[in-house]
Amino acid sequence: MKQLHKQFSNKRDEEMPPTNHGTSPPYSPKTLKQQQHHHPIRSLHRSLNYLLKEQRLLFILIGILIGSTFFIIQPTLSKLGPPEPVSLISRSVSLSSYRRPGSDPFFSRGSGRVPAGIGRRRSRIVVTGGAGFVGSHLVDKLIARGDDVIVIDNFFTGRKENVMHHFGNPRFELVRHDVVEPILLEVDQIYHLACPASPVHYKYNPTNVMGTLNMLGLAKRIGAKFLLTSTSEVYGDPLEHPQKETYWGHVNPIGVRSCYDEGKRTAETLTMDYHRGAGVEVRIARIFNTYGPRMCLDDGRVVSNFVAQAIRKQPLTVYGDGKQTRSFQYVSDLVNGLMALMEGEHVGPFNLGNPGEFTMLELAQVVKETIDSSARIEFRPNTADDPHKRKPDISKAKDLLNWEPRVSLREGLPLMVTDFQNRILNEDEGKGNK
Repeated sequence: MKQLHKQFSNKRDEEMPPTNHGTSPPYSPKTLKQQQHHHPIRSLHRSLNYLLKEQRLLFILIGILIGSTFFIIQPTLSKLGPPEPVSLISRSVSLSSYRRPGSDPFFSRGSGRVPAGIGRRRSRIVVTGGAGFVGSHLVDKLIARGDDVIVIDNFFTGRKENVMHHFGNPRFELVRHDVVEPILLEVDQIYHLACPASPVHYKYNPTNVMGTLNMLGLAKRIGAKFLLTSTSEVYGDPLEHPQKETYWGHVNPIGVRSCYDEGKRTAETLTMDYHRGAGVEVRIARIFNTYGPRMCLDDGRVVSNFVAQAIRKQPLTVYGDGKQTRSFQYVSDLVNGLMALMEGEHVGPFNLGNPGEFTMLELAQVVKETIDSSARIEFRPNTADDPHKRKPDISKAKDLLNWEPRVSLREGLPLMVTDFQNRILNEDEGKGNK
């Protein structure tokens, strides 16, 4: 045993380099690391000395105390700030605080709400038919709210001029596309408005069903929320007045208007089937007569017909005896209703319309008072399957969406008249230059 110990000592002495007496051995990081590894108590002692020297530990404790104090009192400080202009009872903020670009004062009135204190995430939204009358106003409101918006339109009834003021905005995109053909996009919400809504156009190009089917398929693939803009025409020539959402309608399935009426009824069926069978989150709005700037000048709808005829000094054409009734809502009211429905928790369907009811003769009189008191009325034979009465029951929208129209016909009509006058003037000037 002594011999082994002696051999080991001799071998270790041979491996160690010779040293000069009175001088320190050369520095070696490896040796220092080995010493630290083999002496944990010495390392701990050195660390404690570092913390205790120059009151470093005191500074660390003070820093922890300051940080903890900030996180504790921060919520209290936020409550002491200026109060938000919201109801303390509802604790919600109105989406109507976002104003669309332009001078229309009625777009400041809205009903969509998000919970107070929750920062709303910017959404990526597609609006089919977004260059059309209603679609372009919806796009204005969504852009003003801060969302990214993609407009899909084939410009059959829409006009590029309706959305040109958004060109150059990085949060706006315009895609020329017909929804009867599939399209792949990544979005959070789909507002499906693409469909000709006037008799002049939908009799020529009925596209309800295929467009809805394609957009529902997109919503299913990407998990987007889907809103269908249906119509009061699903009630047909109603036997119930006013019309509630529970009424199933009275529709001629083979009439001249059935491509639109039954097409929208089928679109509602498909929407609910995708909701129940595929779990797609859907919303259904039944839109009643709507008017406002950017309507097509000659689309065959009664308000645009009367306004354009009065400006052009033509007779106001009333079909039948003029006692048919309609309800007219201004476009900003409809846009607010659509957004309230999309952001709400209820599938629907919901009637979105103004319950103020006018006969065609009463509407003609309002147009005369607004534009030209000397305008005359001309009666013509009524069209087939023309509904005799139309008035929405909006109690469901009032209760569940906190929505109701705000703009009366006499308030909104002058704004539409100004837009039509400018466009008809430009139209006439263009013809004069040819």
